[in-house]
Amino acid sequence: MLNVLFSSAGRRVELLRTFRRAYETLALEGRIVAIDIDPLAPALHVADRTFIVPRLNQPDYIPTLVEICQRESIGLIFPLIDPDIAILARHRAAFEAVGTRVAAVTPEASAITDDKWRTLEFFQGLGVTTPRSWLPNDESLADAEFPLFIKPRGGSAAQNTFKVRNARELDFFKQYVPDPIIQEFLPGPEITNDVVCDMEGELLGVISRERIEVRWGEVAKGVTVWDEAMAQACVKVARALPAIGPITVQCMMKNGVPHWTEINARLGGGFPLAVAAGADAPLWLLSRAAGLDFEVPPLGNYQTGLYLTRYDDSFLLTEAQREQMASRRL
Repeated sequence: MLNVLFSSAGRRVELLRTFRRAYETLALEGRIVAIDIDPLAPALHVADRTFIVPRLNQPDYIPTLVEICQRESIGLIFPLIDPDIAILARHRAAFEAVGTRVAAVTPEASAITDDKWRTLEFFQGLGVTTPRSWLPNDESLADAEFPLFIKPRGGSAAQNTFKVRNARELDFFKQYVPDPIIQEFLPGPEITNDVVCDMEGELLGVISRERIEVRWGEVAKGVTVWDEAMAQACVKVARALPAIGPITVQCMMKNGVPHWTEINARLGGGFPLAVAAGADAPLWLLSRAAGLDFEVPPLGNYQTGLYLTRYDDSFLLTEAQREQMASRRL
């Protein structure tokens, strides 16, 4: 029996379904538990158990999660949004005390991945190519060539990110974007690399996906690709961080060269494409967590040129059903 919990489940219906299929393939017993603050979160409708929880900045958030993990005998918890990572990492001991392992990086690694400037410095320390970058008060920014790109150092889901075309826009966005980092504008395409590690940090796979179209910070259209040098850079990142559980490593292409930009220490939004291409990471992760044997595939052992194109689907609830979902609290 292995029960897993997904925090801030939100819209991640496809993701939960990939884990459901992995349970069935392994003939492994276990429940999928999903939590969210919103009773209308779509992914709640494909989980075995659901709970409505406090916001993560409220003092009863972690005690509530720990109690759910204890009550539901959760073996493994996966954060699905960036803000969850740091708080779960800081309270890892509280979860382990009730038998739950947290698939998240250490607090030290989270401090790197949560801060885009520190991520940049981390990449530079590994000797991989990064975009030219500035903080807002950097004097050399006056000599930067437009267009530029501005984003928050602590941003998530592509919020408050803008292309900057001239000095007038730069002056505005430096005030508008909270605690910004400014970088050269890279033409792309953008590549997301799903880097899958187990709970001991052993690398299980690297799957690269070109993001063709993005909506609300999540891929809407994409295609699997493969580049040996890119994959080896991801291996270097995972070992140096070090990664615990799955992470994604982002880069933007310029003149055929990947320029490394961000690390999201969680399951990526386009992760189901990697699974469909043959990199069955849910099966790998569940097998390792349950102590089942499986052979780690060689790097690049997945289908390239497989496209993803997404569409909206709906769950329909009556007011009584919405109230019933909202009442699922401890």
